[in-house]
Amino acid sequence: MQLRSNVAWLVHSSDCFFFFPPSLQVTQPLYEICPHTGSSDRSSISHVEKFHIILNMEKEEKKFVNKAEEEEMEIYGYELCRWKLVLVTVGVICSGGFLLLLLYWMPQWRVKATCKRTTLKDCEVVLLRTTDEFKIWFCAKVRVMPSLGASPLQNPDPIVHKVSNGHAVHFCESAAEENKNYLKKYLPIRYFTHHSVKYFWNDSAQSFDVVRGLDDSTFCSSIHNEHSRGLTKEMHDYRKMFFGINEIAVKVPSIFKLLIKEVLNPFYIFQLFSVILWITDEYHYYALAIVIMSVISIVSSLYTVRKQYVMLHDMVAAHSIVRVSVCRRNQEIEEILSTNLVPGDIMLIPSNGTIMPCDAVLLSGTCIVNESMLTGFNTAKGQLVRSILYPKPTDFKLYRDAYWFLLSLVVVAGIGFIYTIVNSILNEVPAHTIIIESLDIITITVPPALPAAMTAGIVYAQRRLKKIGIFCISPQRINICGQLNLVCFDKTGTLTEDGLDLWGIQRVENARFLLPEERACSESLLKSEFIACMATCHSLTKIEGVLSGDPLDLKMFEAIGWILEEATEEETALHNRIMPTVVRPSKQLFPESKQATNQEMELFELSTTYEIGIVRQFPFSSVLQRMCVIARILGEKRMDAYMKGAPEVIASLCKQETVPVDFESVLEEYTKQGFRVIALAHRKLESKLTWHKVQTINRDAIESNMDFMGLIIMQNKLKQETPAVLEDLHKANIRTVMVTGDNMLTAISVARDCGMILPQDKVIIAEALPPKDGQAARINWHYADTLARCTSSSPAINSEDIPVKLVHESLEDLQMTKYHFAMNGKSFAVILEHFQDLVPKLVLHGTVFARMAPDQKTQLVEALQNVDYYVGMCGDGANDCGALKRAHGGISLSELEASVASPFTSRTPSISCVPKLIREGRAALITSFCVFKFMALYSIIQYISVTLLYSILSNLGDHQFLFIDLAIILVVVFTMSLNPAWKELVARRPPSGLISGPLLCSVLSQIIICLVFQTVGFLWVKQQPWFERWTPESDACNILDATNISSAHGGNETLDDEHNIKNYENTTLFFISSFQYLIVAIVFSKGKPFRQPCYKNFLFVTSVVVLYVFLFFIMLHPSELIDTSFELVCVPYEWRLRILIIVIVNAIVSVLMEVRNSNGKYLLLSVSPRL
Repeated sequence: MQLRSNVAWLVHSSDCFFFFPPSLQVTQPLYEICPHTGSSDRSSISHVEKFHIILNMEKEEKKFVNKAEEEEMEIYGYELCRWKLVLVTVGVICSGGFLLLLLYWMPQWRVKATCKRTTLKDCEVVLLRTTDEFKIWFCAKVRVMPSLGASPLQNPDPIVHKVSNGHAVHFCESAAEENKNYLKKYLPIRYFTHHSVKYFWNDSAQSFDVVRGLDDSTFCSSIHNEHSRGLTKEMHDYRKMFFGINEIAVKVPSIFKLLIKEVLNPFYIFQLFSVILWITDEYHYYALAIVIMSVISIVSSLYTVRKQYVMLHDMVAAHSIVRVSVCRRNQEIEEILSTNLVPGDIMLIPSNGTIMPCDAVLLSGTCIVNESMLTGFNTAKGQLVRSILYPKPTDFKLYRDAYWFLLSLVVVAGIGFIYTIVNSILNEVPAHTIIIESLDIITITVPPALPAAMTAGIVYAQRRLKKIGIFCISPQRINICGQLNLVCFDKTGTLTEDGLDLWGIQRVENARFLLPEERACSESLLKSEFIACMATCHSLTKIEGVLSGDPLDLKMFEAIGWILEEATEEETALHNRIMPTVVRPSKQLFPESKQATNQEMELFELSTTYEIGIVRQFPFSSVLQRMCVIARILGEKRMDAYMKGAPEVIASLCKQETVPVDFESVLEEYTKQGFRVIALAHRKLESKLTWHKVQTINRDAIESNMDFMGLIIMQNKLKQETPAVLEDLHKANIRTVMVTGDNMLTAISVARDCGMILPQDKVIIAEALPPKDGQAARINWHYADTLARCTSSSPAINSEDIPVKLVHESLEDLQMTKYHFAMNGKSFAVILEHFQDLVPKLVLHGTVFARMAPDQKTQLVEALQNVDYYVGMCGDGANDCGALKRAHGGISLSELEASVASPFTSRTPSISCVPKLIREGRAALITSFCVFKFMALYSIIQYISVTLLYSILSNLGDHQFLFIDLAIILVVVFTMSLNPAWKELVARRPPSGLISGPLLCSVLSQIIICLVFQTVGFLWVKQQPWFERWTPESDACNILDATNISSAHGGNETLDDEHNIKNYENTTLFFISSFQYLIVAIVFSKGKPFRQPCYKNFLFVTSVVVLYVFLFFIMLHPSELIDTSFELVCVPYEWRLRILIIVIVNAIVSVLMEVRNSNGKYLLLSVSPRL
């Protein structure tokens, strides 16, 4: 935030994570801190009292922190229990540390297993649970801070001990006698920290609460009367104990800490368990390969996470620390770092401006604020950074279904586990073998590589987005963007160009409008009152020699070609700070002096001295919708008042005889065309008003009886790409909504121009009025084209005729309606409060939401999500931060503060990024489905193979597992995810979850097909005339066809197959299952309409072809080296051809079944687009 002017500011809220309530009360008795041990002398509580405490604790009402806020949590108090700690310690030792891991993953179990319930007032540990749909548990340790007082905003009476450097007092533990002289009584302040926010004990509420600064329930009069004198050094240090450092502290964790956190992930623990099991079972090569993959995955994850921490740290720290001048209570000026600011400090802003490191209240002077650099509303920057550091789980049906699907795989694994145990016992298998094989079936059914495979498509999509200039800080949101069916757009800077251009002016003379004029800097208008108003009625200033201020003011001033000169600091000090800002026309605006007559030269020289001094400024007020200045032309005795603002407001303050009769119709014509209209007015002040009287006069005395001078028409042009992008979204059945802070009619006009509202569609404005004078809240309905002619008492539409009563449930019906609702922020607030039942209906048909405050934009996004929309939000300003964060897919067109809140940031400030993101999201979502289905089939196929082989006390070999899992599965998974997005958006969306009829049918049908053909091969091989129980002496090839011996197995006679890997069933199932992996990979590799066809995926096609060629080669032309390595046995060539027939039929059936399922799925999606 850029500020200019020598003014005093009162810091009232640190722009950081730490906020504290001024109402903090601690009524506990004072405890005397022992200088030797730091302990306190507390009287013991009787057992009877403890019993009553426990009973009352069970009956007490549920406590909350952050009540009615986004981060609302239930809170429970616990204290450590020694006998429970002993039991847990024994359990950890007996379980080999597994219990410790379980308690690490489940904080609620950890607290309940080691502590017992107690009241919050006496607790040592708090257990927190979010009240949202996720119900996430957290725990935190309660700490004690000795303090001289209970509340940071109240003076300790008296301050008997200075606190050094703003840190808590540290008590010496030595036994030196001199320390006894410093025995003082301190209040023990209890607090805990959660997600970088400190919660202090509030005795009046009997709960913990955040301590807030002066921004909470502090009146303006109190700011000026009680908090405007500055702080003493002692009070500053005392407050700093509570509020801490004024910065957003994004600490970059060490590599070791990140490593421990990553390794303790349940996924890697399961992998460790699997590796140990495989090594025990002598699957050394496969175990080594998994270890290498895990190490690579961990290193990659650590690099990515640490890089994101560093990026966020650098982004936040870029403007966090500056040097500021602070005025102390004794009028001394102290220069400190902005990190040492606390609520109540008085800052002096230098005349050349500064970056504001906190939120503040202006006490005296004037300033210019660059609003685009504001940190948002209610110190939102800290909240936004915390939302990135501690994100909520992604609430997406795909991820919820994935857990259920994994659970079903665990059930299948359990069945295999029991079957293996029973079968092995019946066959008298040794106990250690039973344990290993029964656990091995679990690692087969739940593949350890599943999480890495699922993220592959997202990683590839993130890279493709980066190539087109879209950066992502929340990769999991990419999948969700594939489901977006509504996008909210900001107007200025998003749909339209960032700035305003002067379209023209329309002056008024004799209460009649003149013809519009394109140029305002003509010679004939140079000394007109109209141009004088444009030259003086603004809040522009110079910062380091550059004219700065409101963009609209800047455009107006530049359009007239005048020059602004400000008084220097020396002049201001010399003339008691009332030296005016002067504006004058540049010399280029005057007629050329060259070849001029003497008379013309005198006139030229006289005219170049034409200057206007701005004596006093009444700044623009959004409530009043106008601003006013008092100025005096050089040489004139009387002063002039100039006013500009909203046309309706300005006209109401002017003499009615000076306002044209066609004022309303002219104004409506401009606003309907999307122009922004500013009205100007002028008044000649009385001669008795002196310079000094002007400085104290009330603005109401000036802003009346003005002469209406005319209109300034500003144009906010649509961006060139806007109509085409919105048309593409509409063709894809993606609804578009405008949410802006601009004027209603202007917003509606822009919505029509860009195609958001079609020309033939009707727009109904909902004007909601709050309760007043005993009347209930009500809604008036107006057609947009008759708004100017309607009054609040006579609505243009009968409420019974409003089509909101005919709400349709599907988007197809919605597209057919000819009505759009529009409303402003005030009406939206009234409807949210008094007409809750109408909210879903209005947002289903609402297209334009104007004059919306930042928090209202967020509320609108939430309302749309509540009616089952997947909402995208595209904006470019800090006032869009909340909505960008709340939306399913927030896209920032700015790389400033808005990018911190938004999951996506576009380098190009154009909404063309929206369809690109949705296309990539759809491609990533379909890829996730494909990969998940493929990994599920991979597990089941291998599960079927192993289960069938377990029935004959056999298994797949180490190299067979290695070939399947590395050469086939990993290669296929990471190449099938490379399909880029389809080139255009289609009118249907991909499914949002795995648990849907078509998807389940697809997976189950492929499972049945694979089961049938593996079982056929397993049973059919036993029916062959050459089949026998394989031994090292067996040679089925020579029995049938001595001329077709394709491989020598001379070494088989001397090798002992301890694990019974070599047999005819194993060889048959290995070939069939290996082909099945490739078949389902091709079957599940969906292309159009969401991804490019798989044949355009060069790496995938190449990988599949190479694997097919290799499998055909080793099956039809076996090699001794390969057979020995894979532990395959020789089978007759005729049987190899029969296996080939099984594989071909399997492929045909699988493809036909998937085509049938796909047709059914797309039919279902086309019938119900909002599935």
